Amino acid sequence: MKKISFLICCLLSIQHLFAGQEDSLMIRRIFSEALTKGESYQNLQVLCSSIGGRLSGSENAAKAVEYISSVMKRLNADSVYKQACMVPHWVRGDAAEAKIIAKDKAVSLPVCALGGSIGTGAKGLTAQIVEVHSFDELKKLGKEKIKGKIVFYNRPMDPTLINTMHAYGGAAKQRYSGAMEAAPYGAIAVVVRSLSLSKQDIAHTGAMGYADTIAKIPGCAISTNAADLLSESLKKNPELSFYLRLNCESLPEVQSYNVVAELKGQSEPEKIIVFGGHLDSWDTGQGAHDDGAGVVQSIEVIRILKALNYVPKNTIRAVAFMNEENGRRGGLKYLELAQKNKEQHIAALESDEGGFAPLGFSMDASTEVRNRVKSWRPLLEPYGIYNFNESGSGSDIDPLVDTGVPGFSLLPESQRYFDYHHSPEDSFDKVNKRELELGAAAMAAFIYLIDQKGLK
Repeated sequence: MKKISFLICCLLSIQHLFAGQEDSLMIRRIFSEALTKGESYQNLQVLCSSIGGRLSGSENAAKAVEYISSVMKRLNADSVYKQACMVPHWVRGDAAEAKIIAKDKAVSLPVCALGGSIGTGAKGLTAQIVEVHSFDELKKLGKEKIKGKIVFYNRPMDPTLINTMHAYGGAAKQRYSGAMEAAPYGAIAVVVRSLSLSKQDIAHTGAMGYADTIAKIPGCAISTNAADLLSESLKKNPELSFYLRLNCESLPEVQSYNVVAELKGQSEPEKIIVFGGHLDSWDTGQGAHDDGAGVVQSIEVIRILKALNYVPKNTIRAVAFMNEENGRRGGLKYLELAQKNKEQHIAALESDEGGFAPLGFSMDASTEVRNRVKSWRPLLEPYGIYNFNESGSGSDIDPLVDTGVPGFSLLPESQRYFDYHHSPEDSFDKVNKRELELGAAAMAAFIYLIDQKGLK
Protein backbone atom coordinates (compact mmCIF):
# COMPACT_ATOMS: atom_id res chain seq x y z
CA MET A 1 0.00 0.00 0.00
CA LYS A 2 2.86 2.36 0.91
CA LYS A 3 4.59 1.52 -2.38
CA ILE A 4 1.41 2.36 -4.32
CA SER A 5 1.02 5.69 -2.49
CA PHE A 6 4.68 6.51 -3.17
CA LEU A 7 4.23 5.68 -6.85
CA ILE A 8 1.16 7.90 -7.09
CA CYS A 9 3.08 10.79 -5.47
CA CYS A 10 5.91 10.31 -7.94
CA LEU A 11 3.54 10.32 -10.90
CA LEU A 12 1.83 13.46 -9.64
CA SER A 13 5.20 15.18 -9.16
CA ILE A 14 6.25 14.27 -12.70
CA GLN A 15 2.92 15.51 -14.04
CA HIS A 16 3.34 18.78 -12.15
CA LEU A 17 6.89 19.16 -13.47
CA PHE A 18 5.80 18.65 -17.09
CA ALA A 19 2.92 21.10 -16.62
CA GLY A 20 5.33 23.72 -15.28
CA GLN A 21 7.67 23.17 -18.23
CA GLU A 22 4.76 23.50 -20.65
CA ASP A 23 3.68 26.78 -19.03
CA SER A 24 7.23 28.13 -19.13
CA LEU A 25 7.53 27.26 -22.81
CA MET A 26 4.20 28.91 -23.64
CA ILE A 27 5.09 32.11 -21.78
CA ARG A 28 8.46 32.20 -23.58
CA ARG A 29 6.62 31.92 -26.89
CA ILE A 30 4.22 34.70 -25.88
CA PHE A 31 7.02 37.14 -25.10
CA SER A 32 8.96 36.17 -28.24
CA GLU A 33 5.90 36.75 -30.41
CA ALA A 34 5.21 40.15 -28.84
CA LEU A 35 8.82 41.34 -29.09
CA THR A 36 9.49 40.16 -32.66
CA LYS A 37 6.13 40.43 -34.43
CA GLY A 38 4.17 42.80 -32.20
CA GLU A 39 1.61 45.16 -33.71
CA SER A 40 0.64 47.20 -30.64
CA TYR A 41 3.09 50.04 -31.35
CA GLN A 42 1.98 50.61 -34.94
CA ASN A 43 -1.68 50.42 -33.92
CA LEU A 44 -1.03 53.03 -31.24
CA GLN A 45 0.72 55.28 -33.74
CA VAL A 46 -2.35 55.36 -35.98
CA LEU A 47 -4.70 55.89 -33.03
CA CYS A 48 -2.64 58.81 -31.69
CA SER A 49 -1.17 60.45 -34.78
CA SER A 50 -3.96 59.95 -37.31
CA ILE A 51 -6.91 60.38 -34.93
CA GLY A 52 -5.54 62.12 -31.81
CA GLY A 53 -7.40 63.05 -28.64
CA ARG A 54 -10.68 61.15 -28.29
CA LEU A 55 -12.97 62.92 -25.84
CA SER A 56 -16.29 61.12 -25.38
CA GLY A 57 -18.95 62.41 -27.75
CA SER A 58 -16.42 63.94 -30.16
CA GLU A 59 -15.86 63.20 -33.83
CA ASN A 60 -12.44 61.78 -32.99
CA ALA A 61 -13.98 59.34 -30.51
CA ALA A 62 -16.32 58.12 -33.26
CA LYS A 63 -13.35 57.70 -35.62
CA ALA A 64 -11.48 55.75 -32.96
CA VAL A 65 -14.39 53.33 -32.54
CA GLU A 66 -14.34 52.56 -36.25
CA TYR A 67 -10.56 52.23 -36.37
CA ILE A 68 -10.33 49.88 -33.39
CA SER A 69 -13.23 47.84 -34.74
CA SER A 70 -11.36 47.42 -38.03
CA VAL A 71 -8.15 46.38 -36.22
CA MET A 72 -10.06 43.80 -34.19
CA LYS A 73 -11.69 42.37 -37.31
CA ARG A 74 -8.28 41.84 -38.91
CA LEU A 75 -7.40 39.48 -36.03
CA ASN A 76 -9.92 36.88 -37.24
CA ALA A 77 -11.29 36.64 -33.72
CA ASP A 78 -14.34 34.45 -33.26
CA SER A 79 -16.51 37.54 -32.89
CA VAL A 80 -16.15 41.34 -33.00
CA TYR A 81 -19.03 43.60 -32.03
CA LYS A 82 -20.00 46.94 -30.49
CA GLN A 83 -21.97 47.76 -27.35
CA ALA A 84 -23.92 51.01 -27.71
CA CYS A 85 -23.95 53.45 -24.80
CA MET A 86 -24.90 57.10 -24.35
CA VAL A 87 -22.01 59.34 -23.33
CA PRO A 88 -21.55 62.97 -22.24
CA HIS A 89 -20.56 65.53 -24.87
CA TRP A 90 -18.54 68.25 -23.19
CA VAL A 91 -16.56 70.69 -25.33
CA ARG A 92 -13.61 72.77 -24.15
CA GLY A 93 -14.16 75.78 -26.41
CA ASP A 94 -11.37 78.19 -27.32
CA ALA A 95 -8.26 78.80 -25.24
CA ALA A 96 -8.79 79.42 -21.53
CA GLU A 97 -7.21 82.38 -19.78
CA ALA A 98 -5.97 82.83 -16.22
CA LYS A 99 -4.09 85.80 -14.77
CA ILE A 100 -2.75 86.98 -11.44
CA ILE A 101 -3.70 90.62 -11.02
CA ALA A 102 -1.84 92.83 -8.55
CA LYS A 103 -2.49 96.58 -8.84
CA ASP A 104 -2.03 97.38 -12.56
CA LYS A 105 0.13 94.34 -13.32
CA ALA A 106 -1.22 91.07 -14.75
CA VAL A 107 0.73 87.80 -15.10
CA SER A 108 -0.73 85.09 -17.37
CA LEU A 109 -0.63 81.47 -16.17
CA PRO A 110 -0.79 78.12 -18.03
CA VAL A 111 -4.39 76.97 -17.49
CA CYS A 112 -6.99 74.55 -18.81
CA ALA A 113 -10.62 73.88 -17.95
CA LEU A 114 -11.40 70.84 -15.86
CA GLY A 115 -13.48 68.27 -17.70
CA GLY A 116 -17.19 68.91 -17.28
CA SER A 117 -16.79 72.48 -16.05
CA ILE A 118 -19.30 75.16 -16.89
CA GLY A 119 -18.00 78.27 -18.59
CA THR A 120 -17.40 81.66 -17.02
CA GLY A 121 -19.13 83.68 -19.72
CA ALA A 122 -17.38 85.49 -22.55
CA LYS A 123 -16.00 88.26 -20.33
CA GLY A 124 -14.62 85.90 -17.70
CA LEU A 125 -14.64 86.69 -14.00
CA THR A 126 -12.30 88.48 -11.61
CA ALA A 127 -12.21 88.07 -7.83
CA GLN A 128 -9.88 87.73 -4.88
CA ILE A 129 -8.42 84.25 -4.44
CA VAL A 130 -8.05 82.14 -1.30
CA GLU A 131 -5.49 79.32 -1.02
CA VAL A 132 -6.30 76.06 0.79
CA HIS A 133 -4.64 72.64 0.96
CA SER A 134 -7.57 70.56 2.17
CA PHE A 135 -11.32 70.53 2.61
CA ASP A 136 -10.74 70.93 6.35
CA GLU A 137 -9.00 74.26 5.71
CA LEU A 138 -11.92 75.26 3.53
CA LYS A 139 -14.35 74.48 6.33
CA LYS A 140 -12.34 76.46 8.88
CA LEU A 141 -12.35 79.55 6.68
CA GLY A 142 -16.12 79.31 6.30
CA LYS A 143 -18.54 81.38 4.26
CA GLU A 144 -17.38 84.69 5.74
CA LYS A 145 -13.89 84.41 4.20
CA ILE A 146 -14.85 82.55 1.01
CA LYS A 147 -18.08 84.10 -0.29
CA GLY A 148 -17.57 85.88 -3.59
CA LYS A 149 -13.98 84.64 -3.96
CA ILE A 150 -12.12 82.01 -5.97
CA VAL A 151 -10.78 79.00 -4.06
CA PHE A 152 -7.28 77.82 -4.96
CA TYR A 153 -6.62 74.17 -4.05
CA ASN A 154 -2.86 73.76 -3.77
CA ARG A 155 -2.39 70.28 -2.36
CA PRO A 156 0.56 68.65 -4.16
CA MET A 157 0.96 64.96 -4.84
CA ASP A 158 3.04 63.38 -2.08
CA PRO A 159 6.60 62.98 -3.49
CA THR A 160 7.60 60.50 -0.75
CA LEU A 161 5.27 57.77 -2.06
CA ILE A 162 7.16 55.43 -4.37
CA ASN A 163 4.01 54.25 -6.14
CA THR A 164 2.88 57.48 -7.80
CA MET A 165 -0.65 56.08 -8.23
CA HIS A 166 -0.99 56.33 -4.45
CA ALA A 167 0.24 59.94 -4.55
CA TYR A 168 -2.32 60.72 -7.25
CA GLY A 169 -5.13 59.12 -5.27
CA GLY A 170 -4.28 61.25 -2.25
CA ALA A 171 -4.57 64.53 -4.16
CA ALA A 172 -7.23 63.85 -6.80
CA LYS A 173 -10.24 64.62 -4.60
CA GLN A 174 -9.47 68.34 -4.71
CA ARG A 175 -9.90 68.23 -8.49
CA TYR A 176 -13.04 66.11 -8.66
CA SER A 177 -14.88 67.40 -5.57
CA GLY A 178 -13.35 70.85 -5.20
CA ALA A 179 -16.19 72.80 -6.78
CA MET A 180 -18.86 70.87 -4.87
CA GLU A 181 -17.05 71.54 -1.59
CA ALA A 182 -16.41 75.24 -2.25
CA ALA A 183 -19.73 76.32 -3.76
CA PRO A 184 -21.77 76.01 -0.52
CA TYR A 185 -19.43 78.58 1.07
CA GLY A 186 -20.18 81.06 -1.70
CA ALA A 187 -17.07 80.52 -3.88
CA ILE A 188 -17.53 81.64 -7.49
CA ALA A 189 -14.85 79.38 -9.05
CA VAL A 190 -12.08 76.93 -8.17
CA VAL A 191 -8.47 76.72 -9.33
CA VAL A 192 -6.62 73.40 -8.81
CA ARG A 193 -2.92 72.61 -8.81
CA SER A 194 -2.19 70.19 -11.67
CA LEU A 195 -1.75 66.59 -10.54
CA SER A 196 1.87 66.01 -11.46
CA LEU A 197 5.04 65.42 -9.46
CA SER A 198 7.09 67.39 -12.00
CA LYS A 199 7.71 71.13 -11.97
CA GLN A 200 6.12 72.06 -15.30
CA ASP A 201 4.53 74.92 -17.21
CA ILE A 202 1.84 72.57 -18.53
CA ALA A 203 -1.67 72.41 -17.12
CA HIS A 204 -3.16 68.93 -16.60
CA THR A 205 -6.91 68.52 -17.03
CA GLY A 206 -9.16 65.81 -15.53
CA ALA A 207 -12.77 65.31 -14.53
CA MET A 208 -14.58 67.45 -11.99
CA GLY A 209 -17.95 66.65 -10.48
CA TYR A 210 -21.17 68.53 -9.83
CA ALA A 211 -24.19 67.71 -7.69
CA ASP A 212 -27.76 68.65 -8.61
CA THR A 213 -28.35 70.14 -5.16
CA ILE A 214 -25.22 72.35 -5.17
CA ALA A 215 -24.63 75.47 -7.28
CA LYS A 216 -22.31 74.85 -10.23
CA ILE A 217 -19.17 76.97 -10.41
CA PRO A 218 -16.33 76.87 -12.99
CA GLY A 219 -13.20 74.81 -12.37
CA CYS A 220 -9.73 74.95 -13.92
CA ALA A 221 -6.22 73.58 -13.39
CA ILE A 222 -3.00 75.56 -13.54
CA SER A 223 0.49 74.13 -13.99
CA THR A 224 2.59 73.13 -10.99
CA ASN A 225 4.99 76.03 -11.60
CA ALA A 226 2.04 78.42 -11.85
CA ALA A 227 0.63 77.04 -8.59
CA ASP A 228 3.93 77.73 -6.84
CA LEU A 229 4.02 81.23 -8.30
CA LEU A 230 0.44 81.94 -7.26
CA SER A 231 1.09 80.65 -3.73
CA GLU A 232 4.19 82.84 -3.33
CA SER A 233 2.32 85.83 -4.72
CA LEU A 234 -0.47 85.35 -2.19
CA LYS A 235 2.03 85.26 0.65
CA LYS A 236 3.32 88.66 -0.47
CA ASN A 237 -0.11 90.10 -1.23
CA PRO A 238 -3.14 88.24 0.18
CA GLU A 239 -5.44 90.79 -1.47
CA LEU A 240 -4.44 90.12 -5.07
CA SER A 241 -7.10 89.20 -7.63
CA PHE A 242 -7.38 86.42 -10.14
CA TYR A 243 -8.91 86.57 -13.62
CA LEU A 244 -10.39 83.44 -15.21
CA ARG A 245 -12.08 82.87 -18.54
CA LEU A 246 -13.40 79.47 -19.66
CA ASN A 247 -15.53 78.89 -22.75
CA CYS A 248 -16.50 75.26 -22.18
CA GLU A 249 -20.03 73.85 -22.23
CA SER A 250 -21.97 70.59 -22.12
CA LEU A 251 -23.99 69.60 -25.18
CA PRO A 252 -26.68 66.88 -25.47
CA GLU A 253 -25.45 63.31 -24.93
CA VAL A 254 -24.20 61.30 -27.90
CA GLN A 255 -24.39 57.59 -28.69
CA SER A 256 -21.01 55.86 -28.69
CA TYR A 257 -19.72 52.31 -28.25
CA ASN A 258 -17.54 49.83 -26.46
CA VAL A 259 -15.72 47.66 -29.01
CA VAL A 260 -15.36 43.95 -28.22
CA ALA A 261 -13.34 41.04 -29.66
CA GLU A 262 -13.37 37.51 -28.28
CA LEU A 263 -12.03 34.00 -28.66
CA LYS A 264 -14.58 31.37 -27.67
CA GLY A 265 -13.57 28.86 -25.04
CA GLN A 266 -13.38 25.23 -26.09
CA SER A 267 -14.34 23.41 -22.90
CA GLU A 268 -16.13 26.11 -20.85
CA PRO A 269 -17.21 28.85 -23.28
CA GLU A 270 -19.79 30.18 -20.82
CA LYS A 271 -16.98 31.32 -18.50
CA ILE A 272 -15.45 34.66 -19.50
CA ILE A 273 -12.07 36.28 -18.85
CA VAL A 274 -12.41 39.95 -19.80
CA PHE A 275 -9.62 42.48 -20.19
CA GLY A 276 -9.27 45.91 -21.74
CA GLY A 277 -8.45 49.60 -21.64
CA HIS A 278 -10.44 52.76 -22.37
CA LEU A 279 -10.64 54.16 -25.89
CA ASP A 280 -11.63 57.70 -24.95
CA SER A 281 -9.06 60.25 -23.83
CA TRP A 282 -8.83 63.91 -22.94
CA ASP A 283 -8.69 66.30 -25.87
CA THR A 284 -5.56 68.24 -24.89
CA GLY A 285 -3.16 65.45 -25.93
CA GLN A 286 -3.19 62.28 -28.02
CA GLY A 287 -4.17 59.88 -25.23
CA ALA A 288 -1.12 57.66 -25.80
CA HIS A 289 -0.40 56.41 -22.28
CA ASP A 290 -3.95 57.18 -21.08
CA ASP A 291 -5.22 54.94 -22.43
CA GLY A 292 -4.37 54.16 -26.02
CA ALA A 293 -1.65 51.90 -24.64
CA GLY A 294 -4.14 49.76 -22.72
CA VAL A 295 -6.42 49.42 -25.75
CA VAL A 296 -3.70 48.28 -28.16
CA GLN A 297 -2.18 45.96 -25.54
CA SER A 298 -5.55 44.27 -25.08
CA ILE A 299 -5.95 43.81 -28.82
CA GLU A 300 -2.41 42.43 -28.93
CA VAL A 301 -3.35 39.75 -26.38
CA ILE A 302 -5.88 38.37 -28.86
CA ARG A 303 -3.40 38.64 -31.75
CA ILE A 304 -0.62 36.85 -29.85
CA LEU A 305 -2.81 33.95 -28.74
CA LYS A 306 -4.21 33.56 -32.26
CA ALA A 307 -0.70 33.66 -33.76
CA LEU A 308 0.39 30.87 -31.39
CA ASN A 309 -2.69 28.80 -32.32
CA TYR A 310 -3.77 28.80 -28.70
CA VAL A 311 -7.28 27.47 -28.09
CA PRO A 312 -8.56 28.76 -24.74
CA LYS A 313 -10.57 26.72 -22.28
CA ASN A 314 -12.67 29.73 -21.31
CA THR A 315 -13.92 32.57 -23.49
CA ILE A 316 -11.30 35.33 -23.70
CA ARG A 317 -12.71 38.80 -24.35
CA ALA A 318 -10.93 42.10 -25.12
CA VAL A 319 -12.87 45.35 -24.65
CA ALA A 320 -12.06 48.92 -25.70
CA PHE A 321 -14.25 50.77 -23.20
CA MET A 322 -15.73 54.19 -23.96
CA ASN A 323 -16.06 57.15 -21.56
CA GLU A 324 -13.81 56.21 -18.68
CA GLU A 325 -12.52 59.76 -18.31
CA ASN A 326 -15.75 61.59 -17.63
CA GLY A 327 -18.53 59.20 -16.81
CA ARG A 328 -17.61 55.47 -16.93
CA ARG A 329 -20.64 54.88 -19.15
CA GLY A 330 -18.84 52.13 -21.07
CA GLY A 331 -17.95 50.14 -17.97
CA LEU A 332 -21.45 50.52 -16.59
CA LYS A 333 -23.02 49.48 -19.89
CA TYR A 334 -20.74 46.43 -20.02
CA LEU A 335 -21.99 45.30 -16.60
CA GLU A 336 -25.60 45.99 -17.55
CA LEU A 337 -25.35 43.81 -20.65
CA ALA A 338 -23.39 41.11 -18.82
CA GLN A 339 -26.15 40.84 -16.22
CA LYS A 340 -28.90 40.99 -18.84
CA ASN A 341 -27.24 38.14 -20.77
CA LYS A 342 -26.55 36.21 -17.55
CA GLU A 343 -22.84 36.01 -18.35
CA GLN A 344 -20.42 34.31 -15.99
CA HIS A 345 -17.15 36.20 -15.56
CA ILE A 346 -14.29 34.46 -13.78
CA ALA A 347 -11.75 37.30 -14.00
CA ALA A 348 -11.40 40.92 -15.17
CA LEU A 349 -8.12 42.66 -16.05
CA GLU A 350 -7.51 46.30 -16.96
CA SER A 351 -4.52 48.17 -18.38
CA ASP A 352 -4.86 51.89 -17.59
CA GLU A 353 -1.62 52.99 -15.94
CA GLY A 354 0.47 53.72 -19.02
CA GLY A 355 2.55 51.85 -21.55
CA PHE A 356 5.67 51.63 -19.41
CA ALA A 357 7.68 48.52 -18.53
CA PRO A 358 5.48 46.05 -16.61
CA LEU A 359 6.38 45.13 -13.03
CA GLY A 360 3.43 42.97 -11.98
CA PHE A 361 -0.29 42.98 -11.37
CA SER A 362 -2.40 44.60 -8.67
CA MET A 363 -5.38 42.65 -7.38
CA ASP A 364 -8.84 43.26 -6.02
CA ALA A 365 -9.64 39.72 -4.98
CA SER A 366 -9.90 37.30 -2.08
CA THR A 367 -6.87 36.08 -0.16
CA GLU A 368 -7.29 32.68 -1.80
CA VAL A 369 -7.13 34.20 -5.29
CA ARG A 370 -4.23 36.49 -4.39
CA ASN A 371 -2.20 33.54 -3.07
CA ARG A 372 -2.92 31.51 -6.17
CA VAL A 373 -1.73 34.33 -8.44
CA LYS A 374 1.39 34.82 -6.32
CA SER A 375 2.21 31.12 -6.85
CA TRP A 376 2.73 31.96 -10.55
CA ARG A 377 5.52 34.39 -9.77
CA PRO A 378 8.32 31.90 -10.64
CA LEU A 379 6.87 31.62 -14.16
CA LEU A 380 6.70 35.39 -14.69
CA GLU A 381 9.70 36.68 -12.77
CA PRO A 382 12.19 35.90 -15.60
CA TYR A 383 10.35 38.62 -17.57
CA GLY A 384 10.55 41.23 -14.83
CA ILE A 385 7.04 40.50 -13.54
CA TYR A 386 7.42 40.21 -9.79
CA ASN A 387 5.12 42.66 -7.95
CA PHE A 388 1.85 41.07 -6.81
CA ASN A 389 1.48 43.00 -3.57
CA GLU A 390 -0.54 46.05 -4.68
CA SER A 391 -4.31 46.29 -4.28
CA GLY A 392 -6.76 47.56 -6.87
CA SER A 393 -8.13 46.80 -10.32
CA GLY A 394 -9.47 49.47 -12.69
CA SER A 395 -12.20 52.02 -13.24
CA ASP A 396 -13.92 50.31 -16.18
CA ILE A 397 -13.98 46.87 -14.56
CA ASP A 398 -14.87 48.19 -11.09
CA PRO A 399 -18.64 47.72 -11.67
CA LEU A 400 -17.97 44.07 -12.52
CA VAL A 401 -15.56 43.62 -9.61
CA ASP A 402 -18.17 45.07 -7.25
CA THR A 403 -20.34 42.03 -8.06
CA GLY A 404 -17.60 39.68 -6.81
CA VAL A 405 -15.53 39.04 -9.94
CA PRO A 406 -11.77 38.96 -9.16
CA GLY A 407 -10.21 42.13 -10.59
CA PHE A 408 -6.64 42.81 -11.71
CA SER A 409 -4.65 45.65 -13.21
CA LEU A 410 -1.40 45.64 -15.15
CA LEU A 411 1.17 47.36 -12.93
CA PRO A 412 3.76 49.25 -14.99
CA GLU A 413 6.67 51.32 -13.73
CA SER A 414 4.94 54.53 -12.57
CA GLN A 415 7.53 57.26 -12.10
CA ARG A 416 6.98 59.09 -15.42
CA TYR A 417 3.25 58.58 -15.86
CA PHE A 418 2.12 61.82 -14.22
CA ASP A 419 4.56 63.87 -16.28
CA TYR A 420 2.17 63.20 -19.17
CA HIS A 421 -1.18 62.22 -17.64
CA HIS A 422 -4.17 64.35 -18.80
CA SER A 423 -1.90 66.84 -20.56
CA PRO A 424 -0.72 67.84 -24.06
CA GLU A 425 2.44 65.82 -23.31
CA ASP A 426 0.52 62.52 -23.49
CA SER A 427 1.58 61.88 -27.09
CA PHE A 428 2.81 58.92 -29.11
CA ASP A 429 6.46 59.98 -28.98
CA LYS A 430 6.43 59.46 -25.19
CA VAL A 431 5.80 55.71 -25.57
CA ASN A 432 8.68 53.24 -25.82
CA LYS A 433 8.01 50.43 -28.29
CA ARG A 434 9.69 47.67 -26.29
CA GLU A 435 8.06 48.67 -23.00
CA LEU A 436 4.64 48.72 -24.67
CA GLU A 437 5.22 45.26 -26.16
CA LEU A 438 6.44 43.86 -22.84
CA GLY A 439 3.21 45.06 -21.22
CA ALA A 440 1.11 43.34 -23.90
CA ALA A 441 3.09 40.11 -23.45
CA ALA A 442 2.68 40.28 -19.67
CA MET A 443 -1.08 40.59 -20.10
CA ALA A 444 -1.20 37.69 -22.55
CA ALA A 445 0.85 35.49 -20.21
CA PHE A 446 -1.38 36.39 -17.27
CA ILE A 447 -4.55 35.66 -19.25
CA TYR A 448 -3.03 32.33 -20.35
CA LEU A 449 -2.31 31.35 -16.74
CA ILE A 450 -5.81 32.26 -15.56
CA ASP A 451 -7.28 30.27 -18.45
CA GLN A 452 -5.11 27.20 -17.86
CA LYS A 453 -4.94 27.10 -14.08
CA GLY A 454 -8.05 28.94 -12.91
CA LEU A 455 -8.23 31.13 -9.81
CA LYS A 456 -9.63 28.56 -7.40
